[in-house]
Parts: sequence; structure tokens; C-alpha cells
Amino acid sequence: MSTTASSSETTDHRGRPRVVVTGIGLKSPAGNDVASFWSRLLTGESAAAPIRNIDATELPVRFACEVPEFDTDPYYGSKEARRLDRVTHLGLAAAVDALEDAGDVRTDPARCAVIAATGVGGLGTLEEQEQVYHSKGASRVSPFFVPMMMANRTAGEIAMRFGWTGVNLCISTACAAGAHAIGEGARLLRDGSADVVLAGGTEAAITQICMAAFARMGALSARNEDPARASRPFDADRDGFVMGEGAGFVVLERLDRARARDAHIQAEILGYGRNDDAHHVTAPSPGGAGAAACMQLAIDDSGLSPSAIGHVNAHGTSTPLNDAAEAEAIRKVFGGDDAPPVTSVKGVIGHTIGAAGAIEAIAGVLSVRDGVVPPTANHERRGEDIEVDVVAGDPRTIGSLPVLSNSFGFGGHNASLIIGPA
Repeated sequence: MSTTASSSETTDHRGRPRVVVTGIGLKSPAGNDVASFWSRLLTGESAAAPIRNIDATELPVRFACEVPEFDTDPYYGSKEARRLDRVTHLGLAAAVDALEDAGDVRTDPARCAVIAATGVGGLGTLEEQEQVYHSKGASRVSPFFVPMMMANRTAGEIAMRFGWTGVNLCISTACAAGAHAIGEGARLLRDGSADVVLAGGTEAAITQICMAAFARMGALSARNEDPARASRPFDADRDGFVMGEGAGFVVLERLDRARARDAHIQAEILGYGRNDDAHHVTAPSPGGAGAAACMQLAIDDSGLSPSAIGHVNAHGTSTPLNDAAEAEAIRKVFGGDDAPPVTSVKGVIGHTIGAAGAIEAIAGVLSVRDGVVPPTANHERRGEDIEVDVVAGDPRTIGSLPVLSNSFGFGGHNASLIIGPA
């Protein structure tokens, strides 16, 4: 890897502490543990199926990527579970798994931070209690409604579970939120605000109103007769994304601290870029200008040259405008013939909204660990507006090279992470 400045064993090219990943945990449509998740990404088997957890009979789109057979019992009792929205069920469980994976972090609770992202928070609770209000009256609305619904509940719940009294934040930048959480977590470690950070995202937006609303926007694929083939990132026949749910969290530490406690270092956060298109609430900026600038910011932050990037883990939603703009942005940053291969895991897990950037960053960690890029599921014929090398069909072995992971959200929010090998 080429760099623009010298670095020491524990500081980067700018003299900042190097930040590493020492724990990962997730609950995803592709599996509730890291091994199952990674295995399914490598096979390219879509998790899209008819919706089970809500009545979808009257919905225009009746399929999604749901988290399978998620058991709350190992994480909290039945009484506690009833007082938490599904978005917190998933987020807390992923965070618990990540910290267990990291081992004993051995530090002052006041130096432990949480950044938990979500796009919409407790939407299921909101819809349920709205129905209670209209059918049974104000006196029957749950007294737990507000704390179950509020977007920052997951962040607070994680802190209470572990007794962590340090920085505690909720980020809600739509589909870029999970990546922002990890990037901002790295910044906390770099500036000395924390010793350990649990960072990630969670989402549980497969609800009747949300599904209806995204369908009305024309954002969802309408392939009700063939759900498994609906999410088709960068494909000529793409027609919208598939709604997903899930959560992903990582434990971040400074490299020197991780080494001192003999932690299992799984990857390094090399760079982070964030900006905004300032163009349109839902459409990307023309030519992917904002996305290109964001990727360049991450590359500059890492001290690498573009040629050092092994592949791009794309936002790749399977919508016509997003995929075309991102592909053009990638060409702007990396050039044509020498651009790195591109993949999108949304062909398997759908679009998990505020959790997407975190779950997909975990996919990036696993890619650099194994030196393998998972295929883009359902990508059969590259769109005429897509001029990038899309990994499809089978995984591609490239060696343990850094991955650039993109996340772009409504409101023009952009985030890019560069993840390197341990």
C-alpha cells in the first residue's frame, strides 16, 4: 500500500492513533452470526421472501428481507423484550455479540462510548400505538410508547446494559447512518475522547406504512412473483430495492491498546469521508459528484493512493438512478480500466436502511480478512449506464487489500469508509 506520509507502528500518516476492529456482531437477513452471514454472501443466495412478520396482504409490495428466527431470550427476558421495539431488539443483540467477540476490554466505563445509528427508530411501535389510539382511545396508549419509539433508545439501552457512562450518541442520516456511526467512532478514538467504542446501526422498518410509502415513491422492486431475483444491483433490469432489516455493530479500539490486551485484531479503519450532495432530498447529485467527493475524502484521510484500494463495497441499492450515479462516481475517482472491482451485498440482504452502512462495513472486514470479494447477487447483465467491473456469479479472490465501503442516504448524506487488513 502506498502512502503519502510516514507512519509509526501505532500512529497513521497524520500522527493520529491507528484504529482497529476487535469485535463484530450482527443480526441480518443472511444469518444471525458472522459465519452464517459470510457464507451466504459468498454463495450469493438472496434472502428476499414473502413477508412473515406483518400482514402484507394489502400491500403493493409483499416481500422483503427479514431477519430469520431471531430469538430474544439469550439477550433479555420476556418482560424486558415487550418494552423494547424490534429495532432495539436487533441492535442490542448485535452489540452484545460484538462485545463478546472482542473479549474483556478492561477499561474505565467513562472511557467507553456508544454510537448507535438508525434511519427511523421504533417505527413498528409508532404504527401499533397509533392503531391502539384510534381503536381503543387515548387511555389505552402504552406508557412505554415514547421510550420504545425514540430513535436514541438503542444507544441508551446498550449503555445501560454495560454500564458505560462515556460518549453516547444516536446518528440518523438515513441510509448513511451506520457508516457514519463507525466513522465518527473512529474519530472519537483518534481525538482521545474514548478508549473503546461500540459503533453500528440498526433498523426494523418492514412495517405496513413504511412498505406502502416506499412503494408509492417507486423506490421498491415490485417483483412479487419472484422475490429472490428482485434486488439486482447494477443490472440492466434493476427496478428498485428490496426492504431489509437488521443490525450490525463493531468494537473499535486504538491499535496500541488492542495490542496491549492481546485482542484479536480483525481489521483497521484506515479512512473516513463524509459530505452532502446539497442537491435533492432523494435523488443523487448529477454524475455522482457528491459520492465521488466523499470517496476522495476517505482516500485522502487514509493516506493511500486510489490504486491501493482492492475493491469497492458499493451502496448499490438496485435503483436505476443510484446505481448509475455511483458507478459514474467510481469512474471519476479511480479512472476507467484500472478501477477496482465493485460489489453490492444488497442483492442478498436487501437494503437495511440505517443499518446498511454498518452491516456492509462488516462485510468489508470479512473481505479483507479472507481476501475475497462476494458476488453481486442477481447481477446477470450489466446496465448500459454502468461502466464498472461488477463482481458477479462467483466470489473473486483479490488478496487482503483495503476495501472502500460506500453508504449514501436520503437528504444527500454520504459516507465512505476505508477498511484495511489487520
